[in-house]
Formats: sequence, structure tokens, C-alpha cells
Amino acid sequence: MNRNNIWIHICIAVVLVTMAAVWGQIRRWQSNKVSVSTEKSVKTTPKPVAPKRSKSENEPEVLVKFKPSVSLADIKKIAEKNNDRLEDEIEAVKGLYSIDDLDNADAKKVAEQYAQMTDLVVYAEPNYQIKLTDPANVSTPRSNFDSPEYDPAAPNDPMFAEQWALDNTGQNGGKEKAHIDALKAWVKTRGSDKIVVAVLDTGVDFTHTDLVSNIWFRPDNIPQYTDDELGTFNDEHGFNAQDNISDPMDDNGHGTHCAGIIGAEGNNDEGIAGINWNVQIMPLKFLGRGGFGSTKDAIEAINYAVDRKQKGVNVRIISASWGSTQYSKALEDAIRAAGEAGILFVAAAGNDGSSNDKRPHYPSNYDLPNVVSVAAMDRNDQMASFSNFGTKTVHIAAPGKDILSTWLNDQYREASGTSMATPYVSGAAALVLASEPNLTVAKLRERLLKSVDKLDNLSDKVQSGGRLNAAKALGN
Repeated sequence: MNRNNIWIHICIAVVLVTMAAVWGQIRRWQSNKVSVSTEKSVKTTPKPVAPKRSKSENEPEVLVKFKPSVSLADIKKIAEKNNDRLEDEIEAVKGLYSIDDLDNADAKKVAEQYAQMTDLVVYAEPNYQIKLTDPANVSTPRSNFDSPEYDPAAPNDPMFAEQWALDNTGQNGGKEKAHIDALKAWVKTRGSDKIVVAVLDTGVDFTHTDLVSNIWFRPDNIPQYTDDELGTFNDEHGFNAQDNISDPMDDNGHGTHCAGIIGAEGNNDEGIAGINWNVQIMPLKFLGRGGFGSTKDAIEAINYAVDRKQKGVNVRIISASWGSTQYSKALEDAIRAAGEAGILFVAAAGNDGSSNDKRPHYPSNYDLPNVVSVAAMDRNDQMASFSNFGTKTVHIAAPGKDILSTWLNDQYREASGTSMATPYVSGAAALVLASEPNLTVAKLRERLLKSVDKLDNLSDKVQSGGRLNAAKALGN
């Protein structure tokens, strides 16, 4: 072969090898492309998404109290076996847990399932709904204004003359002295910032100008609230059990109204005066914007108050301006635990105009030594037409119709209901404790009921036969 042919063959060979290499690389690229595309398609395949549950469905379905012999580990196993989740332990009541059914089954059926475990369970009940039932509020918001001249011994709060429940001079067609006799009570004490009153309600507008100085603020020596299931909360102003957060801001108005009756700052040249010019109001939110809540949330809020009491906060009273006809053993146990911790529980008798002796209303009807049930009176010392009553189950009456108090956004308005009567009793109790801080729950309750103004029209309506008198309760 001549030299020229050799070079020709070599060139052809190189070209063929190069073409083969290029073809092979192209095949590998194609193969890789298919592989990558396949891999991407696997990664991006959407996974099934569980249907989103509404807020009400997120609430645990049942409250279960287990026997003392059942350990926490065993309780968790029982819940897991039933495809349930242990949502929260109520530390104040040994053995009480809220349980969330992950199948979203009917709450009554879930409760029955646990109740049938008689060797392990004391009782089980659905997590009942609670809602506010006060008479319709037709009052419009009111701004600060200058009232007519009034008793020079009264505080300088511009709207005080409108507060007939504190000092009834017969204004607006009322009956003179059909009141709790606040001016005479204030001669002895105007309250104390050492006494903490928890308002268990829709929260409290703790930025309200007339409330802000009397809102509880967690002291530095009290640890943040910690719950094993719910977590740790920087509870500067109380607790929101509805959303399990530390912010108990009111978005309804009801709780703010009740708080003002108890402790709107007095003699500050602003708005109204509370029964206590000085006090600490602890907001506990378990009812939402629409006035709805649940038994479990109320219990968690009470559990919080008991925990704070045990940690050194001087919580002496829980004011509860709400209720229903649904009996809850779990709620009863939580209120009992509060009493054992030294906390008086003041509850609204209800607004159905009916007898609680015949048709029970809770929590006011719980037969516990720390419960005070309150009916509502009008400015003429007549029981309000909407108020529930009962000589066996309603203990005392207090002003509850056309009551002026604080509202959201630095406003004021009138409202009616046993909801308004309740904080008058809570506030009077705090006033008594300001004078006698070492009174036991039993003695405090006895003092309130024995110092009423007896009224003939209440002799067959409430157990004490009378309307609250704060001055008498203080011994004035």
C-alpha cells in the first residue's frame, strides 16, 4: 500500500471513530433526558391533600376523665388505638383530658365509646358549645361627656351620674337608693391592686383608657405560663384559651363591658368609675367575636387561672357572665378545683326569665361552695323581666338593666343582662378583699349573701332574699 493510501485509510478510520463517539454521546444524552424527565415527573406528582377542617371541627370532640390508676402513657396508647389525639391535659383536675377524634366522628358517639371503658374511665362527655344569651343591646356607643352636677363625694368621672347602680338618686325615673351603695362603701376602701379578678369572657380591651391602669400584668417573679401540650406563653395580660395564644384582646365588647363594672379606674376624670378604683383585672378569653365558645376552652381558661394562683398570683375571683342549660361534669370539676385553690366563682343566673330550680342553668347551678349565682335588677329595685330566678339555686340579685360601662375602642355603652349583674357581685367581692385580704372563699361568699338589702319582691326569687349592698358587705 502506498503512503498516500495509508493516510487516506487513517483519516477515514478517525472520521468513523469520531462519528461513533458522537452518536454514542447523543444516545446517552437522550437516555439521560428521558431519565431526568421521568425523575421530575415522579417528584412533581401531587400528593393527596386531606380536606381542610373548619375551626369548629378543629376543636377536640370530647372531654374524658380517666381513673387515677391509668397512666399518661396508657392514655396516649388508648387514644392512638382509636385514631384520636390527646389535645390537652387539664392539670387542675387530675385525670381530665380533652381528646380530638381524627376521624371527625360524631362527638356523642366518641364520648359513648370512651364512657364504655368503665374499667379505665370515670366519665366522658362531648365538648359542648357555649354562647352568650344576653337581651338584645340596642344602646349606641357613647363618648365621654359632661354629666349634670352630682354628689361632691362622688368621683370626678364625667359619666358617674349615669351609673345608677352605684349611686341611685332617682335619676332617669329610678328609685332612690335602689343601688349597691358605692359611695358609702368607698369611705372604707376603693379597692386594691393586690387583688386579682379574672374576667372569663370574650377577653378584655386592655388598652381602653379607663381600664389600662387596672389590667393585670404578669410580674417578673412569676414564670411564663407553660402547658405540656399547648406550649409556653408570654402571658403578659392573661390568656386566650379559644386560640391557645397569650393575647386575650376582646373583639366582641361583652368582656370589656363586664371588666369596666368591676374595675374602670375611678376618679381619673375619664368615663366611668368601677366598683374598684384600683384592682387588677386578668382577661381570660374563651368566647369569640360572635359570642361563641366551648366547654373545653372555658375549662382551659380556668385551668390557667388555677395555675397562676399556684404560681403566686393573687387570683381571688373568677367572674363568669355566660352559661347554658347543658350540664358538664368536666366544667363542674374545673370550678371545684378553682374553689380548692381559693378562688370564688361568680356566675350569671341566665336570661330566660325562668326558674333555675326547675330548669337548671350552668355554671350558675353547680352546687359548689365557691359558686355564687346572680340575678338581675332594674333601677326601681324590681327583678328584670329577663332574669332567671330560684330560691334554691340563685343566691343574690344585683343591678343588671341599662348598665353603663366600658366598650371597645375607648367607647362606653349601656347593656342589660345577668351578665352585667354578675360583675357587680365580683367587684363587691374584690372590694371586701381589699379591706380584708385574708378572708377565705367560704367567709367571703357568706359575707356577700348575708349583707344584702332584703326586698319583699325577692323573698321568693333568690336564696338570700335580697340585692347586693357593697357598703354592708364592708361592714359600713
